[in-house]
Amino acid sequence: MTPRIDDIQASLREVLRFLADAGVDEALDEVAVNRFAEPPRRQAARPEQEERTRETGSKVAPAAQVDLRRPAAAVPDEAQAARARELARSASTLAELQEILAGFDGCNLKFTAKNLVFADGNPKAAVMFVGEAPGRDEDLEGLPFVGRSGQLLDRMLAAIGLDRGSAYIANVIPWRPPGNRTPTPHETEICRPFIERQIELVGPKVLVNLGAPSSKTLLNTTENILRLRGNWRVHTTASGVAIPAMPTLHPAYLLRNPAHKKLAWRDFLEVKARLRSLEQ
Repeated sequence: MTPRIDDIQASLREVLRFLADAGVDEALDEVAVNRFAEPPRRQAARPEQEERTRETGSKVAPAAQVDLRRPAAAVPDEAQAARARELARSASTLAELQEILAGFDGCNLKFTAKNLVFADGNPKAAVMFVGEAPGRDEDLEGLPFVGRSGQLLDRMLAAIGLDRGSAYIANVIPWRPPGNRTPTPHETEICRPFIERQIELVGPKVLVNLGAPSSKTLLNTTENILRLRGNWRVHTTASGVAIPAMPTLHPAYLLRNPAHKKLAWRDFLEVKARLRSLEQ
């Protein structure tokens, strides 16, 4: 029995709805892969390849089977994390750090992201805000916190007399994880040296950790964010500089849980008071 076109369209709508709920909002290739198609037949090796195989005992893959369209993604491991630490230490300015990150190929997230999301705002500001990772809007624009959560953050900044000209904003992870999934521990560990060096180069007087991942990564704790928030902690740079840090709730969390905005408001008032005391 041939399925009706209405049934096919309904099924497709269900599939698209499932993908959207899972966070899939863009294609990685121009043409979809047909998983039901028969695999292409392997091409016969040319005579010179057969001769080379007999001589060396190794198989030579036909050149036609090598896909050169996309660079191979890096496998997150300790070697890549060690390389990231070495590269981060070599940056003496924010411009150098951004250039190093743009050329860094040790994190697989880079190969699915559209843009490097380095930072926004004033690098000479007294306060620095650090979130977890870019979302879809941030990935498209190459700037942190420009989507709905960014708009809320702007309003929160304005409520304590700040804006993007008087604050510096970045993320622990500078590339968007596909489908907005949670970064893996290996991915976070690879990116950690870069954000730590970024904080050290900015040298803010106050650090604000937006959300649990930023707080746990940069404050070396496993505490729940609702226990962490509102309590001053310390982020210590590699050179030994202690920076007062305020863990608070991420704007994206507040959009899902608006009743907790009052908690974040208290945290921001603490930040405002600390910045005012530093000016005196």
